[in-house]
Amino acid sequence: MNWLTPDLGRVATVAKGARRPNSAFRGKLDLFYEADFSFARSRRSELHTLREVSLRHTHPRLREDLHALQQVAYCTALLEQTTESETPLAAIYPLFQALLAEVAGGAGESRTVLTFEAKLLVELGQQPDLDEAKLSPGSRQIYTRLETEEWPSLTRLKLSSGQEAELRQFLHGFLIFHLGKIPKGRSDAL
Repeated sequence: MNWLTPDLGRVATVAKGARRPNSAFRGKLDLFYEADFSFARSRRSELHTLREVSLRHTHPRLREDLHALQQVAYCTALLEQTTESETPLAAIYPLFQALLAEVAGGAGESRTVLTFEAKLLVELGQQPDLDEAKLSPGSRQIYTRLETEEWPSLTRLKLSSGQEAELRQFLHGFLIFHLGKIPKGRSDAL
C-alpha cells in the first residue's frame, strides 16, 4: 500500500494479515482513502509494516464515478513519476488533498486535471515560461490562473472548447519534453 504524507512524502507499507476476516485493517484500506496511520520502519527495504489505521475520509464518489477515479488515478501516476519515495515535499500533499476534494466533490471537468498538472509543475519548479509559449493570449491568461489561483475560485472558470484543446496540447507537449513520457490514462482523465 502506498501513502502520501505531509511530512515523509510517499511511503510504501505492507499490511500483514489484512485479508484475515478479523483483521484490524478490515474496511480501512482502499484506493484514495485519507487516514491517520502508523508503521514500523524496515531496516532492509523501503517497504514498511503498517501498524494502525484510522480513517478520515473515504471519498465514496470515487467508487461510483469511473471518470472521477480515472482523473485521480492519472494524477497519482503523474505524482509518482515526478517525486521520489520518502522525500518530503511540503506543498505536494495539500495539492493532492485539494485535487481529491475537487474530484470527490463533483468537479469532474478536464479543467481539474489541467489545474493539477499546472500546479504540480509549479511545485516541482518546472513551470513553463509563458512568454516563450505558443499559446493564444486568452489561453495564456487562463494558464496563469490555473497556476496561481486557489481551487475554489477556479470552479467558476469556464474554458471554451478551443482553449481547452489548446491547453491540453500545450501541457501534453510540455510534460513529454520535461518528463520523457506521460503516465497512461491522461486521455481518459481529460
